[in-house]
Amino acid sequence: MARQVAGGGRAVEVPPERLDGWFARFADRNDGVRTTLRSDTEVRVTAGNGTTVTATVPFGPLPDPGEYPGLDIAPLIQHALRPRTVVLLLVRRGGHSLGLAYDGRIILSRTDRHHVQGRTAAGGWSQQRFARRRAGQAKAALHSAADDAYEVLVPRLSEVAAVVLGGDRRALDELRADRRLAKLFERAEPRVLEIPEPRREVLAEAALRARAVELVVREPGERRPA
Repeated sequence: MARQVAGGGRAVEVPPERLDGWFARFADRNDGVRTTLRSDTEVRVTAGNGTTVTATVPFGPLPDPGEYPGLDIAPLIQHALRPRTVVLLLVRRGGHSLGLAYDGRIILSRTDRHHVQGRTAAGGWSQQRFARRRAGQAKAALHSAADDAYEVLVPRLSEVAAVVLGGDRRALDELRADRRLAKLFERAEPRVLEIPEPRREVLAEAALRARAVELVVREPGERRPA
């Protein structure tokens, strides 16, 4: 499913097995391909009509950077298809799901949910008391996520190619402040997966999405972020 991105354009996640066909259809729809520009971290394909596709390289760097005539994405496909073991850490205020995945399949996991009350429209002293209770519940949930990440994931960092994050960015930033998890966040991929409440089935879907390559399509005139 496509989503709009800041600065213009739309993003899609494409499994490595479908990249070749996706780019072939892109070329057919947009008057062919002029050039392919490869760097360590992204591949930008420019079509004949000026439309561009920018692929973020998962688990970089990508070998053989440079500018090439026409469509030249074989190195990206080969790189993305390589089986890897990755850490998955999905966190929202009400719970977390984490584990290891190999080539899109969960091989180790732990999931926990915590009750965090929703917001209220009540005012006065009751609202202040409610806010303190809610903040305490959220803090306890994040503390539990940090403990599980430290116990389950940190000891296995030497076994994995990268760390893939998902969920609420503010919650992840709070976990990032935990010094026990510094090495884990140092290995994190730039992309943060948007997910619903973390559950075991959401973790399984995230394992598949972690393999996918994010492509951002921009029509002529749509600007790239600065």
